[in-house]
Amino acid sequence: MRRILIKVAYDGTDFHGWQLQPGVRTVESELNAAIKALTGEEIAVTGASRTDAGVHSMGNVAVFDTESTIPADRFCPALNTYLPEDVKVTESFEVKPDFHPRKVNCRKTYEYRILCSRVPDPLRRRNTWQIPYALDVGKMQEAAKYLIGEHDFASFCCVRTQAESTVRTVFDIEVTGKDNTAASKEITIRVTGNGFLYNMVRIIAGTLVEVGAGKKEPEWVKEALEKADRTEGGPTAPPQGLVLKEIIYEEK
Repeated sequence: MRRILIKVAYDGTDFHGWQLQPGVRTVESELNAAIKALTGEEIAVTGASRTDAGVHSMGNVAVFDTESTIPADRFCPALNTYLPEDVKVTESFEVKPDFHPRKVNCRKTYEYRILCSRVPDPLRRRNTWQIPYALDVGKMQEAAKYLIGEHDFASFCCVRTQAESTVRTVFDIEVTGKDNTAASKEITIRVTGNGFLYNMVRIIAGTLVEVGAGKKEPEWVKEALEKADRTEGGPTAPPQGLVLKEIIYEEK
């Protein structure tokens, strides 16, 4: 028996999230079906990040155990022949039998993309949050600094979270803006941490947008963080702007 790690990219628009659910299409169900079609084995993958419905990925990670003799690096192209166009394996290799993608120290990076434009862009509707007004990137950058470090992020997670602790470490947050035309600007919020709570990055994005729109001052973010109460944080940004960029483990 071997344990194979796969890196997975997907457009989350038409999925009901990562995690297997009865009667609906999920990323996990597509991967399980592809592995069965390839190997003939009934296999359930274990994912590193159980992304929500509508959230995208360029670098999610999953593992599965197999008795197949297919070389580890060949699982990538072989599985892609059985997978639909909106989910693909980008890399595959063998790991230690006890490797678990959610129980190893890692750095996860998410990006949240916002398009500030008076006119909606139909070509970007699946991968950006489109806002019909300008945002102050400088104020968003100032506010983001309060979130860096180890904190109790209870104000920045869904109240339905099942996590034993709401303490997490955010290593870095970058807020960058690029003018595409005179009438539009794309803003990217890039967050790297040791792990994230349910909806945490989307709430961070929604909170920073409140500041960028001038509805709140940057210092409000510090106050909301210290109160450790979900009602004190900003709104949850919609899922389509969120992309899981990469997961880097301390060891393969």
